[in-house]
Parts: sequence; structure tokens; C-alpha cells
Amino acid sequence: MQKSDGMNYAPKGMPQPVVGSGEFVIAVIALDHGHIYGMCNGLVEAGAVIKYVYDPDIKKMEDFCKAFQGTKMAKGEDEILSDTEVKLIAGAAITSERCALGLRVLKAGKDYFTDKAPLTTLEQLELAKAAVIETGKKYMVYYSERIHVESAVYAGELVKSGAIGKVIQVMGMGPHRLGAAGRPEWFFKKDKYGGILCDIGSHQIEQFLFYADVKDATVVRSQIANYNHPAYPELDDFGDAVLVGDNGATQYFRVDWFTPDGLSTWGDGRTFLLGTDGYMEIRKYVDVAREKTSNHVYLVNGDGEQHFDVNGKVGYPFFGQLILDCLNRTENAMTQEHAFKAAELCVKAQMQAVKIH
Repeated sequence: MQKSDGMNYAPKGMPQPVVGSGEFVIAVIALDHGHIYGMCNGLVEAGAVIKYVYDPDIKKMEDFCKAFQGTKMAKGEDEILSDTEVKLIAGAAITSERCALGLRVLKAGKDYFTDKAPLTTLEQLELAKAAVIETGKKYMVYYSERIHVESAVYAGELVKSGAIGKVIQVMGMGPHRLGAAGRPEWFFKKDKYGGILCDIGSHQIEQFLFYADVKDATVVRSQIANYNHPAYPELDDFGDAVLVGDNGATQYFRVDWFTPDGLSTWGDGRTFLLGTDGYMEIRKYVDVAREKTSNHVYLVNGDGEQHFDVNGKVGYPFFGQLILDCLNRTENAMTQEHAFKAAELCVKAQMQAVKIH
């Protein structure tokens, strides 16, 4: 298993096309974050065809075209935005620039699929909401730690089936390997990446909304720190927060950049779900010192104790659902309200955060 920093985490599953070849044409703009590879893997496996890619960095475009054969390097954004065959544009711009790109995409009459976090300020959020209303197009978000992780997908199915009753608390741990030497300069500028709670904290908050069926929430307390990276004074290397949902469910999560070199993967991401009839643990990327495989789900309820190894067995239904949502103007993959609420709460958690170190 690779000891990457997670930036180029691009899971691959069994292709499950929901459309015929050429029925759903997409393009890619902005290759600032390696998550774009995971985003495109998921869409291609679901039947999408990538027509164009554009980034000012020619080397990044060349590398992308090697990974996705048949993709054409566009001369600029306009070539893509004006092409009526392109239905959706995927992008992984610098975090603070994702909203501006989305506004251009929606104005051009296309759906938008962006890496998380989808924006960095509440002002950007209002602009994005207005653009969605005006154009009727989608501003979807790659919350990969739920939609592109088989154990997280399977846990959602178990929750939906009533396996642990009503979810009343979600605890999340999202450690990541920093890999500072391989990070771009913008990654360490707070006005660019948005802060740790806005950035990787967005995964945690989105999961709370999903698993606990929360429509809105209050950030009760949030904290940030830079404990051990004085060379990068604008980096938050630690953050945590407590939220309470509109239905009374609670969340605590912690995110950090302290994954040790000895771990076999980029982060020991875990999610704990407490329900009225049982509890569950999702060990996403590794079962430390036991199994090198990922995607383990542990369930305890009235029927006893169960362990599910779901690696390679569940797939990633989000991407096919997103394609069909774009074609049919439905909201089965993720509602727009949900995508924006997660974005709103992670920005608020960052804004309210007390700096403790």
C-alpha cells in the first residue's frame, strides 16, 4: 500500500456504466489538486467520456492525458465552455478559486463537479447559491471520504436498513500525511486553502449530515492549532469541532497532519456511528497492525458482533447517480442543499475556531 500524502488518492472500482459510450461527455478544468484523478476515475467508470482537459501547466495536462487516453488538451477555458457537447465540467482548482470557476461553468450552461472544499467564504456560498437558482445547473462536490470509500458507502446502507436504529452521534477522525515537500505553495496559504476545518474538515461535516440525517447544524465549538510546523505559520496542523444537528444528533471530529511515517497508508481515517440500537466503526484505509487491506466495517447491535470486509465488493454508486441526475435533472446522488450545507458549516467552523496554539 502506498505511503502517499493522499493528494493523489484515486480509488478504482469495477466499471459500472449507466450510459452508453458518448452519451455523457465531460471536460476537466484546473489540475491544482490530485483529487481530480479520483473524480474522473469515478465518472469514467460510470460511463462518462472525457473530451477535454485544460490547465495553464502543460506538464499537468500531459500527465492527465496519459492517465485518461483520448483526452484532448484544450487551448483555454473558452474552448471547453463553448462546446455544447460537454455536459459537465470537473475541476480541482486552488480551493479559494473553486467558486469562481464554478460560476463560469454554470453561466456557460454546464453542471459543475468540484473537489472539496467547494469554496472558502460565506460570500462565495451566496454567489454559488444564486448561480444555481439562476441557471438550474448543479454545483456538486467530491466529498471523497464518504462517496469514494467502499466501507463508508456500505455503512450508509447499513444505517439506511436500520441496523443501528436512529443515529444520534457521529465521531470522525481524519488524520492525513502532510508530505510538505510535495505540496504546492498555495497549500500553506490560509486565504488559498481555507484552513484545516474548511479543507479536510469538510469531509467530516458532510458525513455527519449524511449518516445522522441532519439538514442543518450549529457549530458549538471549534479549535485550530499549529503545534509542530513553525516553517509554515499559516498552516493549521490540528483542528477539531463539536456540532449539534437540528434533530438533536451530535458530532465530534478531529483532523490533523500528524500521520507518522510508519503507517502503511496516508491516514488512518475512522468514523464511529452511535445509534439507538447499536454502534458501528468504519476503518477506511487500514486495520492497524492487523490487516493491510482497507474498508472494514464493525457492527454491534442486538444480533451480536459483526465484521464486514467490503474491499472491492461495494463499488461507488455516487458517480453513476450523478450522471443520471445531470441527464434527468434529479437529485439521487446528493442534493444541492446537502452539498451547500456541508460547505457552509465547514466555513463557519473555521471562522469561529479558537486558536489554541
